[in-house]
Amino acid sequence: MRIFIRVVERGSMSAAARDLGIGQPAVSERIEKLEAHLGTRLLRRNTRNMSLTHSGNVFYERSKTAIQAAEHALSVNEENQALQGKIRIAAPYSAGESLLMPALLQLQIKHPELQIDVIFNDRIIDPVTEGVDISLRLGEISEGFFVARPLGSVHRVLLASPSLLAKIGYPRSPDALADYPFAAVSGVFASNRIPMLTSEAQLVNVPVNVKFQSTHWRSVLSYLLAGHAIGVLQFPVCRNEIAQGSLIPILSHYPIPPFNAWLLHPPAGMMSYETRICAGLLERYLKTSLSEMMEYE
Repeated sequence: MRIFIRVVERGSMSAAARDLGIGQPAVSERIEKLEAHLGTRLLRRNTRNMSLTHSGNVFYERSKTAIQAAEHALSVNEENQALQGKIRIAAPYSAGESLLMPALLQLQIKHPELQIDVIFNDRIIDPVTEGVDISLRLGEISEGFFVARPLGSVHRVLLASPSLLAKIGYPRSPDALADYPFAAVSGVFASNRIPMLTSEAQLVNVPVNVKFQSTHWRSVLSYLLAGHAIGVLQFPVCRNEIAQGSLIPILSHYPIPPFNAWLLHPPAGMMSYETRICAGLLERYLKTSLSEMMEYE
């Protein structure tokens, strides 16, 4: 059941084999024996893809319930024991590197035998349907078969280097931003407009002149530090540069709406003991970190 569940969630036998630390032929053999034992085909397989049959879908749902129930029963004396096994966590690049990684380091110190597999990807990842145990997500979340724990807010800051401001001056109003070169993380401001709040708390979309885009926030940070543009970054990734004065917040009286931060995990009945403990520890650490950053600001 465990092997079958991992094959379904990872989408291939080779990926499941890597996660489980066994060979792909062994995985294929176990699935074939399982199908023979059940007397039905669970997976449709060809050279390009793999999909569940109706029987496979039913068996997958029932297997997850059975495995979770068994793990819950076996954890009766594990509350004070160190965690083992592997946990897979998905997160966006910026929040993952600046917020999640310090939390994971603390988690590893507390549970040194735990194997941690982190997937950094700005694409939205559902922990139930995409084979991860926990997902850190920013922004609005849609409905899904998962539990979303609110963590707080991740603030965003409009920034420029002192050298750029000395060269072309401070923008005095949001309308002036179109006269400045702008650097952005790809896909964040797809319409070449940034949202800002007026003193009356009205949301306005301000046009910007995008001269540089990158799929990773660190490239945008380097571009801003070099004095080539103004840009928006999440506060956790630029707090040190602000404190050092190498980047200066501009138009702070027109704040950019923050992102809500969430920790997503499967419902209790589908969650392993390790996931449950890790989710609780990460939630407490991340809530504290975001609260402290708000005080720092």
